[in-house]
Order: sequence, then C-alpha cells, then structure tokens
Amino acid sequence: MAMKGNKYGIHRVIEPQGVLTQAAYRIDNDMDKLYSNEIICDVISLNIDSASFTQIEEACGGDEQKIGEMILGIVAERGKQQNPVTGSGGMFIGKVAYIGEDLKDRDLKVGDKIASLVSLSMTPLRIDKIKAIHKDIDRVDIEGKAVLFESAIYAKLPEDMSETLALAALDVAGAPAQARKLPKEGESVLILGANGKSGVLCGYEAMKAVGPKGNVVGVVRNPKQVDALMELGVYNKVVVASATEPVAVLEAALAANDGKEYDVSICCVNIESCEMSAILPVRDDGIVYFFSMATSFTKAALGAEGVGKDVNMIVGNGYTKNHAEITLNVLRESEKLRKLFDEKYC
Repeated sequence: MAMKGNKYGIHRVIEPQGVLTQAAYRIDNDMDKLYSNEIICDVISLNIDSASFTQIEEACGGDEQKIGEMILGIVAERGKQQNPVTGSGGMFIGKVAYIGEDLKDRDLKVGDKIASLVSLSMTPLRIDKIKAIHKDIDRVDIEGKAVLFESAIYAKLPEDMSETLALAALDVAGAPAQARKLPKEGESVLILGANGKSGVLCGYEAMKAVGPKGNVVGVVRNPKQVDALMELGVYNKVVVASATEPVAVLEAALAANDGKEYDVSICCVNIESCEMSAILPVRDDGIVYFFSMATSFTKAALGAEGVGKDVNMIVGNGYTKNHAEITLNVLRESEKLRKLFDEKYC
C-alpha cells in the first residue's frame, strides 16, 4: 500500500523545512514515489504565466533554445517551474496516470485529460523532454510528469472545445470570475491590460455585472488595438495610455468616466510598476484587484498610503469558486471571444 502524504503536499518539501511547497526553494519531484492521496499526470503542455514567460523570454533575448534551457534548469534545481525572479509559475494540462487509493471516490479516472488549476510554483514537476516552445502564447509542450496533492484543484477538459482553447482560458480563470463578483450594477470598472487574455474575459464579465447603466473602460498602450476591442463588445470605451505612467492613465480614465473616479479597477498588465495606475483612478472605499503576478504589493500598499487612497486592495487569487466553469462559459456564450481565442491563443 502506498504511503499517505500531507494533504497540502508538505511531505514533498526538501528545503527549507516547515513551509508549503509554493514557498519552498526545492521540492521532491520523484515520480516513482507513490502516495495514497496524490494524483500523478503525464504532462502534455505547460502554460507559463504571462509575467514569468515575459521575464524568461527577455532574459534569453527571445532565443527559443535558451528559453528551453532556462526552464529545464529551473525545474532541475527546484523540482517545480517557479520563476526565481517573479516567483510565479503557470499551470499544466496532462493525462491522469495514477490516482491514489484515498482519492478513488473522485469523479476522475486514469486517462482523463485535465488542467491543473494550481500554480506550477507549488507543483512537483519533472521534465523529460521539451518538444516545442510557443512564444506567442507562453506555452511549452513537454514530455514529463506532475503531481497534484489532495488539496489541489483541477478541471476535466471539456469536450466541446479543443484542449488548447480550454487551457488558454483556464490559465486566467480567476480573473473573469472576480470581474463577475466584484462590481455591482450601475458601477464603473477600469481594466488595465485590456487587450490580453484576462483583460477581455474580465471586460465581458464586468459588462454583464454592471449592466446598461454601468461603464466598463479598458486601457491599452497601443492605439491600433482600440477598434478591435470595441468591436468585441466587452468595453463601453477604450482609452490609450501606458500602465506604467499613472498620471496619463488617471487623466484618460477620468475623461472616459465623466470625470468621476471608478468603483473598481482590475490590473491585468504583465509588467512591473503598474500599481499606481490601478490605484489612482479609484474612489475611496473602491476596489482595486491586482490579477497580475508582476504586482509589487509593497509598491501598492505604500503607494496608496502616499496618495491618501483608502481603497480595498485584493491580491490576485487565481482561485474563485466555480472559476473554471465561469470562464469556459464565457467562450461558450461569446462567439466573438471564442473566435479571438481560437485565432490568437491556439
């Protein structure tokens, strides 16, 4: 009989002891060790989170071979795909190869294709071979294995869409689910990084949440993106400003909201130093949701204090109840968004 591990995976921590696998520097990725409350998957693809992949790509000068070597090096050293600079990971899709006897009552069987909904920064991973790197969509096809702990969340891949389409959406599933939950009817919402995966999905859910009397405004840096975004129907208005320039964002955002501050802002930008652009346009007692893993919460906290903003700041928790189904349903409901994801991220 297989050994029973800790439900949160602490038994896989090598160093330092006493922390969870996400905070650990190094974890045990030995896939020959079978635990009664783990699931082991044959991994098909890694979806590296946007902030992490951007950092790796820039560090390697865009060279695919170097990107692959860096990823292999990280996993060999740490036992997981956790970017040492950003601290973030991503997610995987794979085929279930082993289910521990303690988890046999789950609606899952060997051979099922699933997407992990927990970060690669805490997931034991072994890479045997990198098969392909897709720089335009932050995806790495591999041969390897990964472990899901008893507490881990995952989603069986749906039958009504391709696995690459489902993965592209599930990679950012926490964001649109929060965009559904945070705004109220008639409120105003500002979305930075409006052209990205999480941005357009947030826009769609925010538009539904605020209704016809609300106002959802997207912020992009490239003016060429405005018309296509408006055509998607996920924003009332789109303004042009760099999210790293908070004064410019503030001016453009207020102009698009009749001079009024916003009830909610959502930051989906995958680069650093965008905290104040999300904070400045929001009213006192409003909500700032930082979905981006490039966020510095030190900068956000001290920055808000420095400008006297009493706002409720939410860490970009990638998990929200029913987030997988909410996100996949966006692609089922919106023909335009599904077409966009098919063309851009698959």
